[in-house]
Amino acid sequence: MTPERLSAIGRKYADLKIAVVGDYCLDRYLEINPDRIETSIETGLPVHNIERVRPQPGAAGTILNNLVALGIGSIYSVGFRGDDGEGYELEKALRAMKGVDLTHFVVSANRSTFTYTKPLLMNKGCPPCELSRLDTKNWTPTPAALSKQISDSLVAMMETCDAVILMDQVDCENTGVITAPVLDTLRAHASGKLIIADSRRGLAHYPPCTFKMNASELGRMFETSAPLDDSEIRKLAAELAKRNGCPAVVTMAQKGLLAASPGGCVFSVPALPLRGPIDIVGAGDSVTANLAAALASGAELQEALTLAALASSVVIHQLGTSGAASVEQMRLLLNRDAGNVTDRA
Repeated sequence: MTPERLSAIGRKYADLKIAVVGDYCLDRYLEINPDRIETSIETGLPVHNIERVRPQPGAAGTILNNLVALGIGSIYSVGFRGDDGEGYELEKALRAMKGVDLTHFVVSANRSTFTYTKPLLMNKGCPPCELSRLDTKNWTPTPAALSKQISDSLVAMMETCDAVILMDQVDCENTGVITAPVLDTLRAHASGKLIIADSRRGLAHYPPCTFKMNASELGRMFETSAPLDDSEIRKLAAELAKRNGCPAVVTMAQKGLLAASPGGCVFSVPALPLRGPIDIVGAGDSVTANLAAALASGAELQEALTLAALASSVVIHQLGTSGAASVEQMRLLLNRDAGNVTDRA
């Protein structure tokens, strides 16, 4: 990958249409000044004084953030929020993003807005220190009518967009956006489309499309609970890509990224050297966004993997936030780490 090739791929981004279908979350960062900790008169417990609240879209919204940073021309948000204050904050943040279309983003009185509340201790001269997180989630099944709306929107997106990303972030099956009826819709209409799927519960129940997962999720897909070594990851990724007829992409933490093509080629990209303190939150989502953008622009799989590695390296060095990487940031990093090359086997 050269800076010129990266720029050539990036110039196509303004003409792309990409949909992100999935669980949109509100990330609420509460910045706490540790010098102003008090003691409650009533309870005797510590009182943490919040000096700043930073709301931003998370989960599927983090992928959206990265697509915006890349300059994708048209980005479609497909999902739902609750009819509550957190939902209002989430939608306000989404509407502020350039190129984002919320026509298919539904307000539901039957759902709470998925929210991660993240208290951060802001010690001077130190990276933010995250305290115990407070979550708001849905624990009942997504109503059938709402799943039908999402399914109809998914069909529309597959017909009109250059790529569709599915992001399944919920812990409890069928309580979020990607429900069984939505997967049935995907199964019926996905053939020949660029679809990239990521699910924290694993992708074994998904129809064939481009799977993005970590090494543990790959092992579980093949009913292997023991940690996989590098050769096993390459073998299983190749088998999965051949079975699905679509690429399989595996994130390998500090070892970098790996992708297998349906034709049997396996590519690996090492992680770039660290340049200071890191925060890995959002790194995987930057990989997903960059894979979709690059492949939709006609990049080869090996090129897309290289761009994803560059983006994730930018993101992990953004502390106390789920970051995003622009084409320019990736180009500057590529110039700096020109010796980092991809391997092919």
